[in-house]
Amino acid sequence: MSAKKNLLLVLPLALLILSACSITTTSSGGTNSNDGSVFLSLDKGDTWRLMTATPSVSGQPGNINDLSVNVMSIDPEDNLAVYLGTTDSGLYYTYAIGSGWNFVSGLPKAAINDVQVDPKNKCIIYAAIANRVYRSADCSRTWTQVYFDNNAGVSVKTIVVDHYNSQNLYIGTSRGDIIKSIDAGAAWRTIQRLEEGIARLVMSPTDSRQLYVATVKSRIFSFISNTLTDPANSADLEQNFLVENWTDLNDVLKSFDLSGNFRDLLIASSGQLFVVTDKVVLRSPDGGVTWENIKLVPPEKDATINALVVNPNNALEMYYVTNTTFFRSLDGGATWMNKKLPTARLGHKLLVDFNNPSAIYLGTWKLK
Repeated sequence: MSAKKNLLLVLPLALLILSACSITTTSSGGTNSNDGSVFLSLDKGDTWRLMTATPSVSGQPGNINDLSVNVMSIDPEDNLAVYLGTTDSGLYYTYAIGSGWNFVSGLPKAAINDVQVDPKNKCIIYAAIANRVYRSADCSRTWTQVYFDNNAGVSVKTIVVDHYNSQNLYIGTSRGDIIKSIDAGAAWRTIQRLEEGIARLVMSPTDSRQLYVATVKSRIFSFISNTLTDPANSADLEQNFLVENWTDLNDVLKSFDLSGNFRDLLIASSGQLFVVTDKVVLRSPDGGVTWENIKLVPPEKDATINALVVNPNNALEMYYVTNTTFFRSLDGGATWMNKKLPTARLGHKLLVDFNNPSAIYLGTWKLK
């Protein structure tokens, strides 16, 4: 049995042996007086545990109860390595949730817009903060700024690392730029500009040449990008940054109401594409050629979706969270189960463990 599998089997035990001050068992139907920033369910949302401990040399563990979660990301090579970006307090990570969260001291203590791990090297991590992108090549010990926008009012909102050739990076900015690097962030070139801010870039899990773009106004585009890049071949420079088949997918979306606030664009391992606003969830089985509206329990006018995730291994299993409620569907959205959140805070982010899809992380926001 591999070391990773051993760690996975140990995970539930590690959760149980944590001290009472760092873990609280709750039922999904009740509230927790020790509200915190991160909860973990090992049974697809039936029950939740508060997971906010931080290691301490004094023997008295601290916690991150008071933080608000802006983004959560998982290492594509290691399902136990999870990164947590906050709204104003920097970046945290864990290599085993039972051991607690570690603060990343080499980055600004600020809002983390996105964090992504190199799919071929778990010690290479990228983080977007304000108008900058930082890179660590030594498992978060030290960080180097690899992108800087000279307009301080522009934010880097999204990062994609090519899973075929991880020297290729893509970022999207609030100004509407899609920017590419072919040398792991050493140099950059704008490959497309839109008239509105980029909210999300996603890459096909089966073909890294295929990318999808969502704007802050929930407009969706797709394009093909060269993945066989070679920064040493100056004669092929244009080919390295070539964009082909730029496609506006919005004509087929006109029959749906996407006027709500954009929440996410995601793609399952099966290739199904999802567009999420705070009111609507749309699904496309064919890369955006056709779409269907997934029926939710509350009417669209009463929906308040904050985040939606799909089991990476089974797109029939879907979860979304609102300010107060967790929803689960095991049949592709035909029916939904809903339960009250285990916290008085606002439900804000969800993350599914790709190697153990029964494990779901919930990130929360403090009430204002």
